Amino acid sequence: MTIPSIPGFTEQRVRVDDGVTLNAAVGGVGAPVVLLHGFPQTHLMWRHVAADLATDHTVVCPDLRGYGASDKPAETGPDAYSKRTMARDVVRLAAALGHDRFTLAGHDRGALVAFRAAMDHPDSVSRALFLDVLPTLDMWDALHGVPAAVGFHLYLMAQAPGLPEEMIQAAADPFFGHFLDAWTKNPDAIPADVRAHYLAASAAAVPSIVADYRASAGVDVDHDTVDKEAGHRLAMPVTVLQQDWGAALGYHAQGLWSAWTDDLEHRTVACGHFMAEEDPELIAEEIRALAGR
Repeated sequence: MTIPSIPGFTEQRVRVDDGVTLNAAVGGVGAPVVLLHGFPQTHLMWRHVAADLATDHTVVCPDLRGYGASDKPAETGPDAYSKRTMARDVVRLAAALGHDRFTLAGHDRGALVAFRAAMDHPDSVSRALFLDVLPTLDMWDALHGVPAAVGFHLYLMAQAPGLPEEMIQAAADPFFGHFLDAWTKNPDAIPADVRAHYLAASAAAVPSIVADYRASAGVDVDHDTVDKEAGHRLAMPVTVLQQDWGAALGYHAQGLWSAWTDDLEHRTVACGHFMAEEDPELIAEEIRALAGR
């Protein structure tokens, strides 16, 4: 299978930790922007946004640790796939490419990594944009009752090693394909070759994807709790774009995000979860606006 690529971008491999090298697509010239993908995707989800931004920004699109063509270390402990570890990877990657300070945007899982990077590395992250996610601590608090069934995968992958990996590996394409189908309002936004790439990349990464989610039910909650109790807040301008899940799940997204930052732009959008692919013009516009703040 030919793997699609972002036109005009080159892929680089950068070592960010002992035995861990990240794959990143890099292109453009100008102020740096780092874009972090979600689940069940790779850096390719940014293909339209990255090509747009590359006209006036240097754009870095990595595959996160455990995803895509990046290394997938074994889950030797709770920190192997903590968002703190994955955020450190991203900061080290950017520094290795010559960017000590940058605008950071993340979608879904990538947004959780971006949140932790912004919290832990405010000297590196100048601005942050989060797409369709809540901070980990708030996400677990928001999920309750029958509506929480939409997040069944969160509970499945939170289980101890063994069962979730075996179940998902036994039906990898239907499992990952379910989310690509259920979470998009415009199926044409993910064409057949890109969908095939996402499914193949995810099937090859089941243990590390599960480890990423398992960390979000454990060590990531601990890290968020420490920050919450200490009153730590994001120090940079923040933009959050989300679907209108609040009415269904019973939470006020803007209010939850406001507890983490004093400089917030929060908006709901009409497209589905995969908004960087469904409405790339909007997302590129929002990133440019944020980078200019």
